[in-house]
Amino acid sequence: MCGRARCTLRADDIPRACHRNAGPVRHVNMDRYRPSYNVGPGINLPVIRRDDGSNSDGDGVVLHCMKWGLIPSFAKKTDKPDFYKMFNARSESVCEKASFRRLLPKSRCLVAVEGFYEWKKDGSKKQPYYVHFKDGRPLVFAALYDSWENSEGQKLYTFTILTTSSSSALQWLHDRMPVVLGDKESTDTWLNGLKIDMLLKPYENPDLVWYPVTPAIGKLSFDGPDCVKEVPLKSQEKNSISKFFSTSEVREKQESNMEKSLCDEANLLKKLKSEPKSRNSSPADEGDHDSKSLGDVGKSQTKRDYEEFIADKKPSKDENEVSPAKKKGNIKGEGGGDKQPTLFSYFGKK
Repeated sequence: MCGRARCTLRADDIPRACHRNAGPVRHVNMDRYRPSYNVGPGINLPVIRRDDGSNSDGDGVVLHCMKWGLIPSFAKKTDKPDFYKMFNARSESVCEKASFRRLLPKSRCLVAVEGFYEWKKDGSKKQPYYVHFKDGRPLVFAALYDSWENSEGQKLYTFTILTTSSSSALQWLHDRMPVVLGDKESTDTWLNGLKIDMLLKPYENPDLVWYPVTPAIGKLSFDGPDCVKEVPLKSQEKNSISKFFSTSEVREKQESNMEKSLCDEANLLKKLKSEPKSRNSSPADEGDHDSKSLGDVGKSQTKRDYEEFIADKKPSKDENEVSPAKKKGNIKGEGGGDKQPTLFSYFGKK
């Protein structure tokens, strides 16, 4: 979106910024224009539109000062103007909504500013950034205008700025941006052409830059050069911006490290399984060899477990008194309930 901008251009600079140098330029209500570093909806701004008057030769344009924030001509005359309701128009739906569709054929205009402000949301906090051309030339936005008459017969001209999805470079800041017309061909097409679909897209050229500015510009009463003065960011905010641009790189690195780790584990397991055994070793020796790899602690623990196993196998006094059939059933039940391998089975029965 675009809800704040800087427009300190002189009246004579605006037609040149819009590449309107050849034909005549007629001024309308330019006495209402007040250059400002912080303009928003409800403020008067100059726009360039076609001059369709009877005295025009077709090549002339009008430098017309209008209110930012569209008021449709069909709005009730008794309504109080709400300039914040339609200060932007989504380019994807201008051909569908009645408020904008009827304006496309003959009510297109250009808005020239030095730059615009956009806020980066970080939880409950918002940090504004000033977006502008690197070489300092003005930005030109595609816009639509309309006229509305109130109950007293006063005619009010208003405009709305078209927006589109954000460019790849500005997606970290906001998901919307104004439609920027970057050259004479695009401004000519917007004012007079028929095929405008190709214009309604993000501005992807690398000459659009930005930097953080003071949060004080959130108030329209705050004005002056301090609005566009760069301010230092906190380290946390810097990290969040860097994180956005490095997310894919970090993810790729993590995936590569994970694959490497899995590969190392697989190689180690394969190596352990393929270790050669001694030619002259018997099955008992192989068991001894494996137990040695467990260390001294493993040896002593194995010995104790084996002694306990032998001791458990000796019949007690009570067991000798039980009949052979009953004793056999008890032994069978005990063996069936414990299916886990024992150390005795590991070393082999003698």
